[in-house]
Amino acid sequence: MSLQNPIFLLALLLIPAGILAARLAKARRRKFAVRLPTAGTLATLIPRESPVKRAIPGALLAAAVASLAFALAKPEVTVSVPVERASVMLVTDASGSMRATDVAPSRLDAARSAVGSFLSEVPEAMRVGLISYSSTVETLQAPTTDRAAVRDSASTISANGGTATGDALAEAVQRLKNDGGDDMPPSAILLLSDGMTSAGVDPLGVAQTAKQAGISISTVALGTPDGTVTLQPGITRAVPPDPETLRQIAEISGGRAFTVDDAGELDQVYEKMGSQLGTRPEQREATAGFAGLGALLLGAAVFALMRRRDRLT
Repeated sequence: MSLQNPIFLLALLLIPAGILAARLAKARRRKFAVRLPTAGTLATLIPRESPVKRAIPGALLAAAVASLAFALAKPEVTVSVPVERASVMLVTDASGSMRATDVAPSRLDAARSAVGSFLSEVPEAMRVGLISYSSTVETLQAPTTDRAAVRDSASTISANGGTATGDALAEAVQRLKNDGGDDMPPSAILLLSDGMTSAGVDPLGVAQTAKQAGISISTVALGTPDGTVTLQPGITRAVPPDPETLRQIAEISGGRAFTVDDAGELDQVYEKMGSQLGTRPEQREATAGFAGLGALLLGAAVFALMRRRDRLT
């Protein structure tokens, strides 16, 4: 929460000032009080009021002053609001290393199933596209609001070949530019990959291009350092992920980098990213809430004072 006019918080000084004034007034009354011989007898006939009940009106009044002071300071809170025209390209690695089974049932199967988690978290108005890549790049689905089309496209991905991450990112950037036209809406890329780039252009250079276009790239490094794929019976090859390169891609473009080695964690990452990419933070003034609360507390304080006065008279 932030405040537009914090100077009005000085009104909070009225609370200790009021407490001090009340104590001084009480001390003055005791000093100049005239004691009657029958005061003790009369005191036993008057119901004694508990300290808690005596403190209630003052506490309510102090809370009302505090709430009204915050209202005058014009507080603002940050809320997440849907980005209605946002577009996101999902870029999924489909190289041969995605056949590794260190993430059950395989890295590629885990990635395909997680697409559903992502789609379920973004607003219906968000346009989502899908690109898969290995040695070459294939646009499976241009940005669309048709969730079923994206899911169907994801189910067709198969793993084979090298890893042209830079080419895939360049294609995703171009697709988002074409989709947005002259007035490009908020756009982002979510890249899921497990391997080191082995073909195509440098992905770090593409990340810089994406940043200049206002497109962030968030990355997910999938797999474990012990991951392997079987080339032929009895022959395997190590296929560890390359989280450092993916981290640099995200950092350069203004996105976020994640590292996961479990399919369950991958679902959570997609859900979180879907929620973040589908909303944007917005400052909203909360003055009315504090003013209303202050008025309510002030009314309660007046009511408590009147009831206490009635009991004493």
